[in-house]
Amino acid sequence: MTTTATMVWLIIGCALVTWLPRIIPFIFVRNVKLPEVVLKWLSFIPICILSALVIENLLDTESGKIVTLNWPVFITFVPTLVIALVTKSLSITVVAGVIIMAAVRFFM
Repeated sequence: MTTTATMVWLIIGCALVTWLPRIIPFIFVRNVKLPEVVLKWLSFIPICILSALVIENLLDTESGKIVTLNWPVFITFVPTLVIALVTKSLSITVVAGVIIMAAVRFFM
């Protein structure tokens, strides 16, 4: 496969479209003092996004009209959550979660 100028410009354009929406808010808010209410509201965004991702993976909606638990993911989630609460370390939690999921997939 050869690389053409069109492909290079397409990649640069995609990079800009991905990068600009992430950077522009920081440029505008950098010199502005945000109210305490806005800062408090913004502090909830990461946990909301993480919760949505976790819940989406825990529930199995592909089996039909009934929503059920995705048992391999649930079996992995419980010990990983305990490890996260005990260690409060992102690296340990991620490594443990990957190892637990690999073990669950191997034995199921």
